[in-house]
Amino acid sequence: MNIIERKNYRGVNLPGAHLEKKNLIWANFQEANLQEAYLIKANLTQADFQGANLYRADLRGADLRGANFQEANLQDANMQGADLSNSYLLEGVGTNLQGANLQGANLQGVNFTRANLKGANLQGANLQLSNLHLANLQGANLQGTNFQGASLYGADLRGADLQAADLYVADLQKSDLQEANLQEANLHEANLQGANLNNVKNLSFDQLSKVKTLHNAKLDEENFTLLDEQYITA
Repeated sequence: MNIIERKNYRGVNLPGAHLEKKNLIWANFQEANLQEAYLIKANLTQADFQGANLYRADLRGADLRGANFQEANLQDANMQGADLSNSYLLEGVGTNLQGANLQGANLQGVNFTRANLKGANLQGANLQLSNLHLANLQGANLQGTNFQGASLYGADLRGADLQAADLYVADLQKSDLQEANLQEANLHEANLQGANLNNVKNLSFDQLSKVKTLHNAKLDEENFTLLDEQYITA
């Protein structure tokens, strides 16, 4: 049987499968094993990957708009340049994207609630209006990433590289930015209420002066001296 003609792959074992450029719209991959599978430039619009194993899968340039990745394992997957706009990556302990390559990916409006993005490469990715509530972005490469209007409430950004990241109007309430690199990051109107900014790197007075609020934020002595009290607002 030609598996390419099927639309229901639930629980199927397909490690290393070659599915490049295939039309798999609405395909059901729930609980499927797609470890190290090749899905380069495949059309996977609205596909269901709930609970699927996509460890080290190659999804470069794939169309993943509206796809469901709830509780999926995408650790070390390559999703460079993929379109994941309006995809779902929430529920339970969250999707595992640890070490995934999402460089330049379109992730606008994606729900990354509690997702594990530790050490992931999101350089230049579009995360505008995305939900990263309580997401783990520890040590992630976020250089030049677009977080405009995104929710990073309670996100773990310890040691993340946010150089030149755009956090315009982003919600960073109660986020942990310890040891993060904020060089040239755009913090205009960003909400940093209750955020942990201890030992944050390359944070300037100009950046601090443009945030929406720093109420109850934690600042070490070095960065606190940059701050005039008129910028600490309730």
